[in-house]
Amino acid sequence: MIANITDQLRRDEDEKLSVYRDSLGYWTLGVGRLVDARKGGGITRAESAYLLANDVGTKSAALDERLPWWRTLSDARQGVLLNMAFQLGIDGLLAFTTTLGLVHTGQFGLAADAMLQSRWAQQTPERAKRLAEQMRSDQWQ
Repeated sequence: MIANITDQLRRDEDEKLSVYRDSLGYWTLGVGRLVDARKGGGITRAESAYLLANDVGTKSAALDERLPWWRTLSDARQGVLLNMAFQLGIDGLLAFTTTLGLVHTGQFGLAADAMLQSRWAQQTPERAKRLAEQMRSDQWQ
């Protein structure tokens, strides 16, 4: 029964891998999953945790491929790069060439300074301050 209903719902609802408005104008995702809060839609905490874990894994794998040296860093400093990749995307993080060069060579204080001199720090100042301090101190913030 599960296989049949799954096939039937995929046919009848279609499957879209990004949010879209259904025929009534409500935000929907996947196979007819109502996520529009106006109609009581959304996701559970467990679903959010699943998505986050999946996203962290995907970003980590991308960092492994694009910056293989990042795994030589402490957990707290890996966390800075992963947090930035999560916010900016991998390509956005890779645009921080000065910062990444400083991190790669172990100049963490200068890397933190460079982080704070970026447009990113102007756009998200509290996050940037926390992550720069984490880079500088090697302590989770």
